[in-house]
Amino acid sequence: STPRAQPAPQGQPVPPHPPHQPAHLHQHTVPGQDGAPQRVGHSDVKKLREAAEDARRWDSKYGGGDWRSSMVPECLRVDAAPLLLGAYTDEVGRALFGAAAELTRLAGWMAFDTGQQEAAQRYYIQALRLARGAADVPLGGYVLASMSLQATYRGFADEGVDLAQAALERNRGLATARTMSFFRLVEARAQAKAGDGPACGAALRASEGWLERSRDGDPDPSWLDFYSYERFAADAAECYRDLKLPRQVRRFTERALACPTEEFVRSHGLRLVVSAVAELESGNLDAACAAGTRAVEVAGRISSARTTEYVRDLLHRLEPYGDEPRVVELRERARPLLVAPA
Repeated sequence: STPRAQPAPQGQPVPPHPPHQPAHLHQHTVPGQDGAPQRVGHSDVKKLREAAEDARRWDSKYGGGDWRSSMVPECLRVDAAPLLLGAYTDEVGRALFGAAAELTRLAGWMAFDTGQQEAAQRYYIQALRLARGAADVPLGGYVLASMSLQATYRGFADEGVDLAQAALERNRGLATARTMSFFRLVEARAQAKAGDGPACGAALRASEGWLERSRDGDPDPSWLDFYSYERFAADAAECYRDLKLPRQVRRFTERALACPTEEFVRSHGLRLVVSAVAELESGNLDAACAAGTRAVEVAGRISSARTTEYVRDLLHRLEPYGDEPRVVELRERARPLLVAPA
């Protein structure tokens, strides 16, 4: 199922026609201060890429709802839009469209993390257009993978499978091994949510195989810096949680929680909740409450509606044990988190 294109969010740049060969200088109608189109160079593109990298780090550490994360749409409006309407060569234009696509995808991801699902979809559609203008097929695949994760999270597993497989098909023979590993992992998440254990297992094996073939010297895109074996293990754990296989969840969660927590605070919180669910399903109430307490502490330090929803799901699963003192204490610890605005 292919998502329908929607209008760009208010304030988001709508790009002019993408650059084409042969190389020449593109001029658009928005003038600079001297009346001529603003001349755009590689240094301008570099600033946009640095803004995207800074925002990615901040989002991972503090959540999509943090005030600095909310500056990304403003950066698109104030910084990216005038550049897209400036004058640039084909080479600069492709780089510019790519940087704008990264920022726009990130705006979508942050909207997703804060529960603004329709805004997220509109950003993703616009990011796809920008990636096409950049002639960057792997980046377009990354946008499709982000859309797949959103669809899977919202319970539209079949759409999640379709989007992940579209990313895979478009990138065969183009993307690096690590990139293909990530796309297969995203497919596995959707297959697990759909309840298809064999398809999920096949996707996980393929993802791990691609990851094993990747090498440090590969020309991986900078937006894939977050992806490691620990991230693979974390998502594999979520797959097995959805398939109700707690022993496998525990095995992969142990590896996932070995990842440094300072850079990826939100991910650490999500992994702790997944670990708590696995312990609960294995009959270990003490361990479940201990992991849940740590997850609540992490969730209280960030602004992420998605993390709060994970905690809410854990508390729902603990309801049959509601009179247990450990569960009562956990629920009390989580109360400020659950009553605060998302």
